[in-house]
Amino acid sequence: MSTESALADGVREALAVDPDEFAARAEEEAEIVKQELRDGSFDNHQSIVGFEYEFYAVADGRWSEESRAGDYALMRVPRRMLELMGFEKELGLHNAEMSTSPQPLSDHGLMAQLAEVRARLEAAENTAGVEGMRLVSDGIWTIPPAGETAAGYITDSVDVDGVTVAVNMSDSVRYHAMANTEGAGATDVSVDAPGVSLSADTVMPESLITSIQPHFQVAQATTLPRHFRYALRIAGPLLALGVNSPFFPPELYDDDWDGERVLAEGATENRVHVFESVLNARTDADKVRFPREFHDVETAVDRIAGDETLIPMPESDGTDRFDDAFATFRTKHGSYWRWVRPVFEGASRSAANARIEFRPIPGQPTVRDSIAFQGAFAGLMQALPQREHPAIGLEWETARDNFYAAVADGLDADIEWIGPDGERTTDTDALFADILDHAEAGLRTAGCADDEAAAWIAPLRWRVANRTTPASWKRDRVRERLEDGDDFETALSDTQREYIDNQSETLIDGGFSAWIDDE
Repeated sequence: MSTESALADGVREALAVDPDEFAARAEEEAEIVKQELRDGSFDNHQSIVGFEYEFYAVADGRWSEESRAGDYALMRVPRRMLELMGFEKELGLHNAEMSTSPQPLSDHGLMAQLAEVRARLEAAENTAGVEGMRLVSDGIWTIPPAGETAAGYITDSVDVDGVTVAVNMSDSVRYHAMANTEGAGATDVSVDAPGVSLSADTVMPESLITSIQPHFQVAQATTLPRHFRYALRIAGPLLALGVNSPFFPPELYDDDWDGERVLAEGATENRVHVFESVLNARTDADKVRFPREFHDVETAVDRIAGDETLIPMPESDGTDRFDDAFATFRTKHGSYWRWVRPVFEGASRSAANARIEFRPIPGQPTVRDSIAFQGAFAGLMQALPQREHPAIGLEWETARDNFYAAVADGLDADIEWIGPDGERTTDTDALFADILDHAEAGLRTAGCADDEAAAWIAPLRWRVANRTTPASWKRDRVRERLEDGDDFETALSDTQREYIDNQSETLIDGGFSAWIDDE
């Protein structure tokens, strides 16, 4: 049986699951989660951090015929290579994902996170290099595979025994099943972003984007709601610092959008537009959204269990995992797509945890910059609740508006904040000074020495001081090339190649600031 036929069989099996029975199981298992919360199963003796890191692969032109066909063109990663690298598959065949081992929030814990990412990424790059390939840390790819178009790559699909299968998507039954739900039509999935309107019959356009995701496990599960409310307040400001997807592949822009219009009216963080428009297309309620806050931990459990079911997956075979007792609830959580989301899981009772996954930040130019966001998020989760920072009084609507203002304008956005004195401010220097001061304070509370805490946050302070983000770096270079007479496609492609060239020298051991300081 071919791989495609087996995948089609899996899709049919998923679509045959009774959605009412699936929903009932999720509701029953939510009660198990609540009881475990009351029993203290999700409590830990200290805060713990973790990290997810997504990449895409490009040709580096060294060895293979495919890699020589285009400078830094997108490449599919062979599945055997992912196994050799110890990475996980993501949505697209060009994607690879790394998840770090959870570590205590401390200087040694953050150092362990940084060292693990560097060690595993270096080994992965060495493995990929044999195939003339490199992994890129970025927010969105803009150069399609050699000899292919971007639109063709992300919309190509085939019919396998009546099941629509995306040609360039990994073999995830859940994602393929989304293209085959009852009543789904060829235009039901679309990318809807400033200047771009692309239709597809699968969710493959979501593979345009890549991200980093810091995790923060709370020591006491009952404190999760308060931490979550603070996480919503810092989502906009931290995204403003991290924006890195200002451009799509040039062919995807509407005919009346030239380079000048893209610079004038385009968003700085198109990843948010892609994720929301593509994955919300097949649901009645917007599953990808800025979430509402909650004031007790059981409400968070109920929201996950009651979230709209996208694909009612079959019951999985039991293992000896602690959270197999609520496996359907875990499946529901897998499509509980919120920009900040609560998680309840654990392979064993001792590893069970209640955590916050912080999902707004795109992939960053270097590992050091990526871990700076992990340190900042963890430090803020440590300090803001401890110090009862008044920013928790910022209206939820304002926090949401801050988030989408950052999507549009990055560090140039008008963001409202409540400072430690209780006064409201939109002053960029004042609000980021307060936020990053508290991030450092939280790291000090977790055991970092003053200079160590400052060093973790330094890459983000540099961005504020220089009013520079990866998105603004890209926009400046495209603007310069347009002024020099390049057409938009050339300006964008050459800027992307410059990004990858710089990253090849700094990804593992350098920092984004060197890209500016060395000019």
